[in-house]
Amino acid sequence: METTEQHPGVKPPLSLLRGQKEDIQRLLYAGFWTRFFAYIIDLLVLWSVNTVVTKPLIGLVNLEGAKLWIEMFSASNLLTSLLFFLYFILMTKFFRATLGKMIFGLSVESLTDKPLTNGQIFFRECIGRYISMAVFGIPYLVVAFTKRHQGIHDLFADTSVIKNKFRQLNHLIEDKSDT
Repeated sequence: METTEQHPGVKPPLSLLRGQKEDIQRLLYAGFWTRFFAYIIDLLVLWSVNTVVTKPLIGLVNLEGAKLWIEMFSASNLLTSLLFFLYFILMTKFFRATLGKMIFGLSVESLTDKPLTNGQIFFRECIGRYISMAVFGIPYLVVAFTKRHQGIHDLFADTSVIKNKFRQLNHLIEDKSDT
């Protein structure tokens, strides 16, 4: 029996792709470790910006000791948190990836048939991340066990992180799987 390996120009039939959809998707979507290291890079970027910009700015306007009731609501913590969420929201909105994801060739994709919406981005990057961080990052471990390697924040927003080199194959599987 002849295979597509013997004929490199021949594409596999869609029925074969559909039949292997779950196995193929495990390869298409970015797994836990890749996403973890991309997140570490993002944290290093944010730490650098905080060190170079935020801390000197707070010192310049003399707000080092300013806080609202408790230390958690200090000017430094509030500005750092604002920068953290803005970084993830704006990078995802304009580039569909943060710098860490870009380095690893990943991007955030909507699992609906439409492009990422502002609501999905806000829910994923702000509310979903806040919930995940509130319980010490444990919900991020869900990425290792879900079919599309989705974290809790991805499940909330109906998104996932895909390897860019497989984006076209994923669209082929997703678009044709319902026919």
